[in-house]
Amino acid sequence: MRYYYYWIALFVFVVDFITKKIIATKLNLGDLISVIGNFFYITSHRNRGAAFGILQEQRLFFIIITIVILAAIIWYIQTTRKLGKVWLLTGLGLVLGGAFGNFLDRAMYGEVVDFLLFNFGSYSFPIFNVADSAICIGVVLILIDALLTSKQEKQDQMRSEKDKESNPNEQQTV
Repeated sequence: MRYYYYWIALFVFVVDFITKKIIATKLNLGDLISVIGNFFYITSHRNRGAAFGILQEQRLFFIIITIVILAAIIWYIQTTRKLGKVWLLTGLGLVLGGAFGNFLDRAMYGEVVDFLLFNFGSYSFPIFNVADSAICIGVVLILIDALLTSKQEKQDQMRSEKDKESNPNEQQTV
């Protein structure tokens, strides 16, 4: 499918936007709905900072940084799309959609709606949203691509060295 990475980004953005609107309109701040006992809750929380609540009240900083990041992701997608690297392009699509979803919240409201809460015993993981999940999954896919690419490059280098050893009289072109 042509330009599937942009479709992935659009899908993430739409799901993130719809889920945030539902939470913002149907739940009051701090409400908790148990989904799986004490392990998983849907809640309503606002974050004026970055991931895990760091750098609170830095709206302009985040807007500028996100614009730069979005432009860089689009440029990189356009630069690498013809290489057919599915892991990389899927990851970039996820990051693009998630970054744009959180950017829109920050630009329009000065805060991001977070609503997914997981507890592990007495530890509560920081509350997050669909966009945050897409960004994290996207980064993992980008790292997988980097590892696979590195492994392939090493294999190609070893093959090239073996070819040189087996054909010592072959002249190299410069």
